[in-house]
Amino acid sequence: MDSDISVLMIGPDSSVHEAVATIDRGRRQVALVVDEDQRLLATVTDGDIRRGLLRGVGLDAPVKDVMHTNPTVIAQSEGLKAARRLMREKSLHQVPVVDDGGRLVDLAWIDAPDAPAIFDTQIVLMAGGLGKRLRPLTDELPKPMLQIGDRPLLENIIRNFRSQGFYRFTVSLNYKADVIRDHFGDGSGIACEIRYIDETERMGTAGALSLLVDRPTEPFVVMNGDLLTSTHFDALMSFHRENGAAATICAREYSMQVPFGVLRSDGVKLLSIDEKPTKTYFVSGGIYVLSPEVLDHLEPGAPIDMPELLHRLIEAGKFVSVFPIREYWVDIGRVEDLERARSEFAAVFGE
Repeated sequence: MDSDISVLMIGPDSSVHEAVATIDRGRRQVALVVDEDQRLLATVTDGDIRRGLLRGVGLDAPVKDVMHTNPTVIAQSEGLKAARRLMREKSLHQVPVVDDGGRLVDLAWIDAPDAPAIFDTQIVLMAGGLGKRLRPLTDELPKPMLQIGDRPLLENIIRNFRSQGFYRFTVSLNYKADVIRDHFGDGSGIACEIRYIDETERMGTAGALSLLVDRPTEPFVVMNGDLLTSTHFDALMSFHRENGAAATICAREYSMQVPFGVLRSDGVKLLSIDEKPTKTYFVSGGIYVLSPEVLDHLEPGAPIDMPELLHRLIEAGKFVSVFPIREYWVDIGRVEDLERARSEFAAVFGE
């Protein structure tokens, strides 16, 4: 049970942004919407918010646009054992506890609230790129070993995963592989396990997965080794499982302004002119969750990029879900991206 349920409560007039802040602050992947008498009206999960973002719901929108008004609850009189049984039956991480009047009194949690989260999920980091756009900085160092803060980028990535409870890593190497291998070794120096894949030829952004020594038996994360992000990876894994997806691709919003007036017409008749409109799209965030079955769609040792692999899954009738990233994210592909990451690192990651 949660000792201080009030940190998870928000009112029905709250915004989606306030729900996000409550979820992050409470670290339970849920906000509880209550009225002035603390009667439970709805719940809002991390997944509810991300699905709302995909529908175009903004963070300034009212929470009613994303909240779930018919949540699973359990009566206080039924006790903790019944709550845990209900969570197992419905594959829930938590369930609100209410009294006979529907007032929120607690939140039952499937795990001990104060227990440190440890995940056995395999994390595959693609670190074999040439970093051509960052030359001459990458003439001597592979891109993932460029310094951000007091450490190489790749070490910051691994430490961020480690702080969230993930400790099993496989790093795919090609360009200047020995620099990375010599720095990390087996990972014991930073309290994790690191294995390596050696790409003897360019394998694309997904081909190296066919070289995994031990085939994963559970969904696993694949991430480009040139990304700095504060994404909540436990929320990502929950989203993947909740949607029953074969693969999940993380997405970022990308906006671009058309530098001209855009005409809307009906045949030769002008209807309106939209002056220099801004268009917003979801673009690939370079982070994926793949279920083990995805590996069956690879040819051993054959190069393939991730977009082609995902298209193969779609053509095979597999479900591929989209997980919008609402947290900090920067792709370090250019010198200006590197400088931005260096200037923002301490503020975002507290180091």
